[in-house]
Amino acid sequence: MEEKENYMKKKLISALLLSTVVLTSASTVLVAMADETDDKIASQDAKIASTKSAEATAQSEVAGIQSQVNTLSSKQSALKKETDDLLKESEKLQTKIGELTKEIKERDEALKAQARSAQTDGSATSYVDAVINSKSLSDVVTRVSAMRTVVKANNDMMKQQETAKADLDKAQKENQAKANEGYKLLAQMNDQAKTLETQQAQLKVAQLNLAAERATAEGDKASLLEQKAAAQAAATAAAAREKAYNDQVQASRDKANEQANGGGSAVTPVTPVTPVTPEPSQPVRPDVPNPTPPTPPPSTGNTYPVGQCTWGAKELAPWAGNNWGNGGQWAASAAVAGFRTGSTPQVGAIAVWQGGYGHVAVVYAVEGGQIKVQECNYNGNSAIGDYRGWFTPSGVTFIYPN
Repeated sequence: MEEKENYMKKKLISALLLSTVVLTSASTVLVAMADETDDKIASQDAKIASTKSAEATAQSEVAGIQSQVNTLSSKQSALKKETDDLLKESEKLQTKIGELTKEIKERDEALKAQARSAQTDGSATSYVDAVINSKSLSDVVTRVSAMRTVVKANNDMMKQQETAKADLDKAQKENQAKANEGYKLLAQMNDQAKTLETQQAQLKVAQLNLAAERATAEGDKASLLEQKAAAQAAATAAAAREKAYNDQVQASRDKANEQANGGGSAVTPVTPVTPVTPEPSQPVRPDVPNPTPPTPPPSTGNTYPVGQCTWGAKELAPWAGNNWGNGGQWAASAAVAGFRTGSTPQVGAIAVWQGGYGHVAVVYAVEGGQIKVQECNYNGNSAIGDYRGWFTPSGVTFIYPN
């Protein structure tokens, strides 16, 4: 009977020792997993930094093209005004030419009528009548001279009008040529503007692609940080279980020694230790007053599913779009819609976590790198509220209101 009891004691102690070895191995594996995750996080940090640098370069090129577009637009406006003025002047000259042409035609008809009634060579009947009706020789000379003067004056006026018409016609043609050249340059500028517009659009697409790539990298980093936190928590729990088992092993050994030295013969069974996952603790900020979360404004056409994080963010920030997709897509969608994004927290900004379907919340307090947010669908809470208190954001992209 004693041998059987000793056998049972040895078997129990062996089982406890085996459990200790298993727990120790598990703890070592979890620590190794955390270290491996650190390497992956460092790799994601390098990728994010590289993408941000490329984004900055693209932004600089966009700004340069925008400067060219602005300069070209100013030149276009000035040239169009100058060309329009030339065209108006050309139209005025054309009107003057028409009026002068009409005047010349009317004078020409009058001269022809005069020529028919009084021949300019002095043999016309009107000349004879003038001589017959004259009172004296001097009167004859005076009348004939006056008629010739009138005819000469008419002829001189005709020549002047013809010259003026030729000058106006020349000026009108030159003016029209300048206007045509202006419109030609304007067309060339329009072509250049279209080319710049296309380049600018292509660079903006590249920017958005880089932003999406960075957002993905930041989302992956956030996921890795979650994995690391989970691995560290698991390692802590494994260490706690290991200690509990070690304590039980020691207690069993003490009990076995007590029984071997004449104590009670019954062996007390060992109760397995249930692992306990510690709840994440919220940082305490005694130096900072806790602000009161703002009351959400009245709903303004919120089309997201009620109780989801996207619905809560839209309720808290009505300026957010109704078609930005899952929470993880909000940063890229906001950038396409013209909103600024970045990694610096700001009161009123929307915080975006991009792992999996993602998550969104609205910042209502910022202090020393820590933030407080209001959100929905956090830990199963479908109502809007602050469920975290002060915390340090990690792997978060912020969308800023315009």
